[in-house]
Amino acid sequence: MEKETKVDPTMEMPLYFRCPISMEVMKEPVTISTGVTYEKKNIEKWFFTYKKKTCPATMQGVENFNLTPNHTLKRLILSWQEGDPNSVLPSPLVISTKHNELVSLLATMEATPFKSGGVEVLSRIIVQILIDWGDFVAFRACEEALSILHQLPLSDQASSVELLSKPECMKAMAIMLQRGSAEARLHTITIFRNMAKAGYNWGWVVQDQGMDLFKSLLELLSDEINNKASSCALDALIEILRASKKNRLKAIEAGAMCVLIELLVDSAKSKCERMLLIIKLLCECAEGRLAIVDHSLGIVAISKKILRVSELATKLGIKIIWLITNFHPTEKVLEEMLMSGSVKKLLGLLHIDGRSSTKDKAMKIIKLHGDTWRKYPCFP
Repeated sequence: MEKETKVDPTMEMPLYFRCPISMEVMKEPVTISTGVTYEKKNIEKWFFTYKKKTCPATMQGVENFNLTPNHTLKRLILSWQEGDPNSVLPSPLVISTKHNELVSLLATMEATPFKSGGVEVLSRIIVQILIDWGDFVAFRACEEALSILHQLPLSDQASSVELLSKPECMKAMAIMLQRGSAEARLHTITIFRNMAKAGYNWGWVVQDQGMDLFKSLLELLSDEINNKASSCALDALIEILRASKKNRLKAIEAGAMCVLIELLVDSAKSKCERMLLIIKLLCECAEGRLAIVDHSLGIVAISKKILRVSELATKLGIKIIWLITNFHPTEKVLEEMLMSGSVKKLLGLLHIDGRSSTKDKAMKIIKLHGDTWRKYPCFP
């Protein structure tokens, strides 16, 4: 029978009892080769699910992925939870010299209306992690600031967007998107989504963060637990990719097409439509078209959504097929379209009453490649 936890509410929990990833008290602390200790399930997800090769706290490269149980720290945590007065805790971490400043800023935040500088105060707290990334006080203050900011509607607050758009602030938020706790990442991607809808120009961030930004967005997109985070990641991706071809090329290089195709197969209507829109944007680049035809499920996944999900999904699916067949009509691609049922759906569109741009595109595709498909005995 497990012992009842007897934590004294007046006793402050030592910061090093928290996992640097989730910021929660560790139950199974393990130490990695850089000497930093994490909750076992969190660091395993970082290394083996997200395929990261760095230490989340220090960003040092990691080659040895051995996880060593930290039995001493586990005993200390259990002693602390049971309120053992005889337990001897190591000296606490040195608190940052910026601690008092951060406390003062948060106090100011509570008493300051947003219209008179609240967002500026929060942005100053967020930027602090660029100076004190290893400081848990700065880290927690940043998370608190993000939790307030993500609730703000930025579409009608140009001055707020301008403050958050400063390079140092965007850099700090991009770091939190990569290394923050699950909650902090949700708050950050919500802010990014709101900024995207307010017309923020993503050029600088993409140039500064490169593929790391897109890998973080794709990780959130793949999160099956936090549906809100994955939905916000979709919205942010759409706006970022709409902004420029350079952004699309970076996303393709980060593996966006592979992730999207695999998620598309089982996606619900709302997400399906947005994923198809992103795939269409990527297919406007030669590299994107090559990525989709090279994926074993690429054409099959698109074909299954045509005439099955919604009118918008069908429209986007046909646009993708048009881009592929118009610019990349190899024998392998045309045969795969026939075998996957894409051709049958194109012909089905021709029998729908009325005129539409989708039907016109289907007709053009049939006229362009019909002679090739008629050579096959399975041509419908």
